[in-house]
Amino acid sequence: MRIGMFTDSYFPQVSGVSTSIRTLKEELEAEGHEVIIFTTTDPKADEDEKNIIRLTSIPFLSFKDRRIAVKGMNKALREAKKQKIDIVHTHTEFSLGLTGKFVGYMLQIPTVHTYHTMYEKYLHYIANGRVVKPKAVKIASRYFCNRTMGIIAPSQQMKEKLASYNIYKEIRVIPTGVRIPDRIDGIKAKKREELGISDSELVLLSLSRLSSEKKLDKLVHAFPEVVAAYPSAKLIFVGDGPVRHELETQVSEMGLIRNVIFVGEVKNEDVSEYYQMADIYINASDSETQGLTYLESIVNGCPVIAKRNDYLSGLIKEDSLGMLFDEDDQIGKTINAYADFYHNSDVATKQEVWDGLMQEISSKAFADAVLSYYQASIDIYESQPREELKLKVNLLEKIKR
Repeated sequence: MRIGMFTDSYFPQVSGVSTSIRTLKEELEAEGHEVIIFTTTDPKADEDEKNIIRLTSIPFLSFKDRRIAVKGMNKALREAKKQKIDIVHTHTEFSLGLTGKFVGYMLQIPTVHTYHTMYEKYLHYIANGRVVKPKAVKIASRYFCNRTMGIIAPSQQMKEKLASYNIYKEIRVIPTGVRIPDRIDGIKAKKREELGISDSELVLLSLSRLSSEKKLDKLVHAFPEVVAAYPSAKLIFVGDGPVRHELETQVSEMGLIRNVIFVGEVKNEDVSEYYQMADIYINASDSETQGLTYLESIVNGCPVIAKRNDYLSGLIKEDSLGMLFDEDDQIGKTINAYADFYHNSDVATKQEVWDGLMQEISSKAFADAVLSYYQASIDIYESQPREELKLKVNLLEKIKR
């Protein structure tokens, strides 16, 4: 099968969406399928990239490290024809998403869509939330999604949100999978030595974009309670973003400079080193839809402490996998409780539970589920009468000429 994926966000832009798309791309290619990525230009991108088509773009409003295409529909159509793609898979509701719909319409092939982002948590990036309101998100999402063959939701939480928008097309929950990494010999001691941390110190890891919706300030606010119980504890922030300066100021004002380390952004292929170095991964966000960092942490053997939601409640089933909290004022207490438990108990996961979980969240299982959805969408699409569509496409091509 030849798949065209359309996305505004792709490497070198680092995000959960980029990671999800690349994981899917590489797994499908490993199974013998061809994947062509249609995405935005980026000044940091390699000039010679196989099967990546970049369309002219500009930075997206106040979200400067993300981009949006401003032209290139005809270029995308030419390339899609040349590549003879069988199905369009859109990963954005914006510029490349609309381009993907145009390509699918013109080539008379089905379009499926993954709805990655809980936009209502991100409206503050556009004129501080004064212009685009939640109602507009609902209307735009409904319009976009109801004009596809079907929608992939990364979680049940996302499916329920989309259903509340009155989207009537099939919404299938397919969680993004992760690769099962190798354990890196000696990496805990090596990485801690690089960071000036001893083997005996409690190390908490936060790995994400440093942005307001991640609620990283809540982690810093709760950390004195952890330091009171574990005076040498360290909180490691891996990642970069718009609120880094605010977080550094907060750390300084709270007298936590010796306990908090800002590493900055790291290469995607290096994140396993940080998970395998840490004792506990922590996350206070309630805007996560894919939970990639949770999965990455677990497969690297690092337990998770995070804010409870339906997805995590179904994932964290064993004590060795972590602990959940309900309210932000419980963060410090939950960390201390789990740290006490972690240091004083045998928290080995039962092998059968571990094997089942690894199979469930593997990148291969993810790709197989998406591939099955592709084939079902193609079968349904090809069984529908399309004479009227052919007339519309022929008319559009005549007008363009």
